Amino acid sequence: MSFTINTNLAAMGALTNVDNTANNLNNSITRLSTGLKINSAADDPSGLIISEKFKAQIGGLNQAIMNSQAAVNYAKTADGGLSQVSALLNTARSLAVSAANNATLTSSALQADQSQLQSIASSITRISTTTQYGTKNLLDGSAGTSASITDAQDVSGINIGGAFGGTALNAGGTITLSTLTSATQASVSSATFAFATSTVAAAGTFAINGTTFTTSASTTASDLVNMVNAASQQTGVNATYTAGGQIQFSTNNYGSGSAISLSDANGTVLSAAGTSSATGTDALATVTIGSQTVNFTGGSHGTDGLTLTDADGNQISLTQLGNSTTLPSAISIGQATVGSSTFQIGANAGQTAQLALGNFAASQLGGGAVSGFNMSNLDLTTQSGASNAIKVIDAAIDQVSSARGQIGNFQSNVLQVNIATLGTASQNLSASESSITDVNVAQEMTKYTQSQILEQAGISVLGQANSAPQQVLSLIKGG
Repeated sequence: MSFTINTNLAAMGALTNVDNTANNLNNSITRLSTGLKINSAADDPSGLIISEKFKAQIGGLNQAIMNSQAAVNYAKTADGGLSQVSALLNTARSLAVSAANNATLTSSALQADQSQLQSIASSITRISTTTQYGTKNLLDGSAGTSASITDAQDVSGINIGGAFGGTALNAGGTITLSTLTSATQASVSSATFAFATSTVAAAGTFAINGTTFTTSASTTASDLVNMVNAASQQTGVNATYTAGGQIQFSTNNYGSGSAISLSDANGTVLSAAGTSSATGTDALATVTIGSQTVNFTGGSHGTDGLTLTDADGNQISLTQLGNSTTLPSAISIGQATVGSSTFQIGANAGQTAQLALGNFAASQLGGGAVSGFNMSNLDLTTQSGASNAIKVIDAAIDQVSSARGQIGNFQSNVLQVNIATLGTASQNLSASESSITDVNVAQEMTKYTQSQILEQAGISVLGQANSAPQQVLSLIKGG
């Protein structure tokens, strides 16, 4: 056994063990205070990867449950509106049966029945146009209206709602761009520069849309282009040069919302000192769906000149290529689909369900039962008219009942079953995620107690190890 003063191996070993014990104690404190076994990626890298995937899936499942519940409320709202229509149709049938017994009724009584029937028809149409989930109409044929792009090089976006041309869009079809007046960018031209290396006529400053640029006698046309383009995000303007010509200053965006104001006090970029300004123009177009054509205008509601909107808020966004397209004839740009609402009822892409809601206006009910008649044009003042009315109303009752049955089937056999299934999946996945990330408190408390005892013992031993070199003094004193 050797005795040394400079290197105390026993103390070094004791210190290492005390550090390890302290780390374990700190980890136990963190786990017990958070309730989590994994508090950082270093705790369990593979477990972290698995648990994060589980958390994402659990979040998706819980949101899908809320989506499904919202869909249930959506279906209940539609069914509630149709239940009122059913009640009105039952009343209308009673009136028709009563009017068919015209041998006992006076003409004034028949006219009263007819007036009440017309009022019922108006109420049915009103219900079809006012039954809403939020602000979305459900029973006018517009529920679930969507549009897809078929000409991506000319159009970057299409958004068609439930109304087109001021009326409900009751049938889908091809979306056609009939005419187009292209939008323009605001543009201002400089003085002529023979070459890109030609210098400015007079050094000084000029400003574009409030941003000031400073030039010297050696500033060239190329330098001007570069300094303007460097500030393009600030000014909203870019510059290009054509050999032997002028610098063209143009707005980044199109339409009347884009403008250039160039102020040149020294004749640096303009032919003479002064100002020059310009404003872009918005695109104009006519768009056709089916047999209806509507005017669209760019620049509305703060959009750029390439985003076209109509009076109903429908929107079509042109690409720059589409804006420059010359229309020799109408071109097809998209497809409108009407009458189906899509609900995201699962945690993953593609897990959707659809519910189709038709148009339940009076003019759309009972058609086909008697040629030329529907709920909006029945006549109870004659025997034949009352007989025809019974047939039409019976067809309308079947039509509404069938629709309510479809809604009920969707609600109970699709949505409610889905909610129960998703709830079970979320619960079991949460249990799996918990087994990975949640701390076993009893087990961790045992480790914590052990680490506490080891830390106290280690510190005690470290103190003894540190005092060991003092024994060497007894050797020196003995000498």
